Amino acid sequence: MNVGVDQRRIRRASYAAVSAILLFAIQPAVARAEQAEITIAKEFGIGYLPYMIMEHDKLIEKHAKQRGLGDLKVNWKTFGGSGFQQSAIIGGQLEFTSSGVPWFLLLWDKMNGVVKSVGALDSMPLYLNTRDPKVKSLKDFGQTNKIAVPAIKSSVQAMTLQMAALKVFGPGQSNKLDTLTVSLSHPDAMTALLSGAGDIDSHYTSPPFQDLELKDARIHRVLSSYEVLEGAATFIITATTTKFQKANPKTFDAFVAALQEAQSFINSSKRQAAEIYLGMSGDKKLSLEDLMKMLNNPDYRFTIVPEGVMKYAAHMASNGVIKKRPGSWKELFFSNVHDQPGS
Repeated sequence: MNVGVDQRRIRRASYAAVSAILLFAIQPAVARAEQAEITIAKEFGIGYLPYMIMEHDKLIEKHAKQRGLGDLKVNWKTFGGSGFQQSAIIGGQLEFTSSGVPWFLLLWDKMNGVVKSVGALDSMPLYLNTRDPKVKSLKDFGQTNKIAVPAIKSSVQAMTLQMAALKVFGPGQSNKLDTLTVSLSHPDAMTALLSGAGDIDSHYTSPPFQDLELKDARIHRVLSSYEVLEGAATFIITATTTKFQKANPKTFDAFVAALQEAQSFINSSKRQAAEIYLGMSGDKKLSLEDLMKMLNNPDYRFTIVPEGVMKYAAHMASNGVIKKRPGSWKELFFSNVHDQPGS
């Protein structure tokens, strides 16, 4: 019996067993190297419908598992305004934020490009509605009129109003109507407008509030954002930090895949998407028929492609609202949408 040979065989077998155990122990650690939990911010309205589908159907979790990430925990947090989201993502309390384009541009500028957009949630026109029968155009607004916007001088509505004023009143007049604006949430502004009482007689709003307001015979539309921008434009945009994207590439890819799946679902299954929205939002003022009419409006498009973003950037840079003017829309976005026909 060759004892030396047997001992060498035993040692080799032991090494192999230990290596197998170490490999087994390491593999889960590699799979869990990315964050095990993320938080995503959203607000109210059908502009956030893709997020609602993602939450309802647990699409991020599904795509995370497909990428070997295991059970990713996804938290959804509803904010009443984009300003709170800025503080949260800067403070590391959010992984993905969402807002109108101007708020995103302010954040991008403030953080020196450390925050970039993953893509758009949708493109939708925003309406300036009024109950004042004398107001047919921007030139008809007077000092007695009050226009509700989500946030004065910074929301997408307020910024679009400035761009409209510039076109109507000429150079140096973009702020002409700012003194008429009042900061109010869309639900509260709609209630104030429809009540017929109080100072708020106009509302620069968003879906579905604008459509519900126009069902009232006393309310008429003065302006659409698509008229100001001379074409379709992104309404809601989503963003994260470059640090998160680099440290969590698979989670980032799972988010992108989930967003695109949600958008495709809305476009192909509008009735089901509408039912999910009504169930999750608890909106009692909106009927299924109302929502279906909105979703069938060709101007309401759910797409990841950014549209009209540079028009907002150019205006904000020329007014000194942002210090840096991006040279291209791609400078604002991660590479996952660089092959898209953005603008």
